[in-house]
Amino acid sequence: MHDRGIRKVLTGVVKVYVIAHLSLILTGLSSAADCTVSTTSVTFGAYDVFSPAPLSSVGGVTVFCDPVSPGDVHVSIGQSPNAGFNPRQMKHFSLSDRLNYNLFADSSMTRIWGDGTGSYPSVDIGRVFKNRPVTQSVYGHIPPGQDVSAGQYSDILTVTINF
Repeated sequence: MHDRGIRKVLTGVVKVYVIAHLSLILTGLSSAADCTVSTTSVTFGAYDVFSPAPLSSVGGVTVFCDPVSPGDVHVSIGQSPNAGFNPRQMKHFSLSDRLNYNLFADSSMTRIWGDGTGSYPSVDIGRVFKNRPVTQSVYGHIPPGQDVSAGQYSDILTVTINF
């Protein structure tokens, strides 16, 4: 049994909310080209443990190279330090609870974005040209029906680019 922060909605339905946030950090930049990478976090907002619907959000990875990347750029997103790739898990800020989620390279959320190992491919964004940055969306998904305590959940993953 979990201790939850509960609030009543006007319809009389009791809901428990979880605030989930995922940060992407950068590492492993190649020195073969002068490239910069920025990320937009996947912020899920409030997760309702009683809702039958999943919670989805979109973040992004943007790569800018000057003058031009020497070849196709492959973007990897590492596994969750709290779990692995499938599922990844966010950790409650002060409790031991974990919230399952995953990141996908496609909007239909069928291809888990990984680091190129096993069945978790990295994403090839092609060549990156001067003054034409490439942004790739990162699609996040939290499955419904998870019995977790109310509070903040987060995970920090490593984003790596290779040429």
